[in-house]
Amino acid sequence: MMCISLYTSRVVLQTLGVEDYGIYNVVGGVVVMFSFLNDGMTVSTLRFLTFELGRGDAKRLNEIFVTSLHVHLIISAIIVFLSETVGLWFMLNELVIPAERHVAAMWCYQLSIFTAVVSIMSYPYNAAIVAHEKMSAFAYISILDAILKLLLVYLLLVFDMDRLILYAVLFACEKLLIRMVYNLYCTRHFEECHYRWVHNKALFRQMSTFAGWSMWGNLAAVGFTEGLNFLLNIFFGPIVNAARAVAIQVQGAVSQLARNFQMAINPQITKTYASGQRDEMHTLIFRGTRFTFCLLLLLCLPIFVEAPMLLELWLKDVPEHSVMFLRLILIVMLVDHSTNPLAIAVNSTGNNKKYEFVNGTIMLMTVPVAYCVLHEGGAPWSVFAVYLIVAFIASIVRFFIAASLINLSVKAYLSKAIGRCLLVLLLSCVAPIAISQLVGTGIIDKLIIFAVTFAFTGIMCFVVGLDQEERVMILSKLTKKKRLTN
Repeated sequence: MMCISLYTSRVVLQTLGVEDYGIYNVVGGVVVMFSFLNDGMTVSTLRFLTFELGRGDAKRLNEIFVTSLHVHLIISAIIVFLSETVGLWFMLNELVIPAERHVAAMWCYQLSIFTAVVSIMSYPYNAAIVAHEKMSAFAYISILDAILKLLLVYLLLVFDMDRLILYAVLFACEKLLIRMVYNLYCTRHFEECHYRWVHNKALFRQMSTFAGWSMWGNLAAVGFTEGLNFLLNIFFGPIVNAARAVAIQVQGAVSQLARNFQMAINPQITKTYASGQRDEMHTLIFRGTRFTFCLLLLLCLPIFVEAPMLLELWLKDVPEHSVMFLRLILIVMLVDHSTNPLAIAVNSTGNNKKYEFVNGTIMLMTVPVAYCVLHEGGAPWSVFAVYLIVAFIASIVRFFIAASLINLSVKAYLSKAIGRCLLVLLLSCVAPIAISQLVGTGIIDKLIIFAVTFAFTGIMCFVVGLDQEERVMILSKLTKKKRLTN
């Protein structure tokens, strides 16, 4: 999926052109801006489903699923209303869109609203798959998703019409089909996903309260992603939005590895908490932090080192500022994603108020600080520098709050998780620094640097990033797979 995602992004950018590509991303971002209303409920649904699976109450499980459907329906209606009022006004009056592209931008906007509603109503089904840890379902459906994206690119090249409108239509249809597949799978495999009328006021209030505090944290997430996107558009126009979109595409492709791994380990963290196995939960947090960091570093470091060469090979015509955007986003991703197991552990307790409020408040500072920097003449990349600094501060604060909520030893976390991660990072940087002194600056030389950095980082992750038990486990699984293959 990572390879196909990067390929399709290249073709879409070349087909639409830099300006239309930037328009699509910033216009769709207006609808995404309201997604914080739903993101909190998504976290709440997953937490309550997973927790109840850990307790084994089938009736309660169905009540949670149906209640989450009702809440998501309400949220969909609110997002449609806000998108067609406040969001529409913002798009027409504040965003920088060339006059001749207003009609196409409106098509993109309305189809983005449709796609958002389709996704929102499908989240309870996705949460059921994650809670049951049926990762094979995600694998097979992801393959279908990748094939449909390739078909989308082919159709984009075949039909002779406004390609920005065509892309928006095809993308909406593709998302609708994938969501239908997810829903069909869940209704056929999970008993609790069969709808029956449930009206449990206490459960509704409990899930909504939990979602409300998660919503505050997700408001911050939307603020520092789409908020920065809007600032770039207002100060520099849609061309810079295209550069940001390129960096985000690479980030999304790389972080897919971490998200998929965390998707597998997150339910285990919640279930161990629900069953009272605190030591096992802490071990999963240490392991999840290290594994996530190593998986990301394995791709982020080689890409960071050779970003100019890789973007040129990928896109040919690289939008200005893309390299700096990408490098800063990769660092933010390492900082942010690696601490996600702590957030899952906090959500497992059901007491997320302090964690979400403090984290959300800190991260919301990204946009006003970035605005001040741009207002004083800052370069486009400066907004991501602000993002990185704020994210680093927030990660430290998040850690201490989470540690107090889940009785996690600060010393143990620093030694068994963060310390190992930092050591892997420092040792992995040796290879690109050393090899760059020995080779030239040609394309072959740069490919050699990329390959050596990737290989050396992998070795450091395996030798230093994993403990003895984890190394033995991985080797035994690889040996078992080799025997089965033979």
